Amino acid sequence: MNAVLDWLPRHRLTVADYHRMGMTGVLAEDAHVELIEGEIFDMAPIGSLHAGTVSYLSRLWVRAIGDRAIVWIQNPVALDQCSEPEPDVALLRPRADFYKTRHPQASDVLLIIEVADSSLRYDREVKLPLYARHGIAEVWIVDLVLNVVDVHRQPQADRYRESLRLSPPIRLAPLAFPDLDLDLRDLF
Repeated sequence: MNAVLDWLPRHRLTVADYHRMGMTGVLAEDAHVELIEGEIFDMAPIGSLHAGTVSYLSRLWVRAIGDRAIVWIQNPVALDQCSEPEPDVALLRPRADFYKTRHPQASDVLLIIEVADSSLRYDREVKLPLYARHGIAEVWIVDLVLNVVDVHRQPQADRYRESLRLSPPIRLAPLAFPDLDLDLRDLF
């Protein structure tokens, strides 16, 4: 946003407005966007490294947790009336309807993983504080530029009190499943 215009009030969209825009064709069916705090943001194009990493994580999680959680890949999470991000991977509390009747909310989320290459700054500076504000207990950012995993835990206001940077070889257990000992050697 132009700093000269930052003082002007804005009309914030709600999730309902955003969905209506999609249903009426205001947003193209294939638009790669997400709603963050009432504003629509273009998402970075997904390259093969990013897509392959998300696919790897999907397979890893499905095998590791079975029916203990739902593995949610690049689908919406409704954080409040004005934010509906689409994290690369989310682990959700199990529901018999697999969230067919409503999108998961912050209280349904056990872990969010963002895979980042060109989206690294956006994931760190926009999405990570958003997740903290909504009490998401744990967020991993898989940094494909530096080949590290940044683990963020203990949300407080718009930040995480605990942040760890892990380099290969990486073994990691998420807070929600401390019994898991995930070997992430093939992640990078």
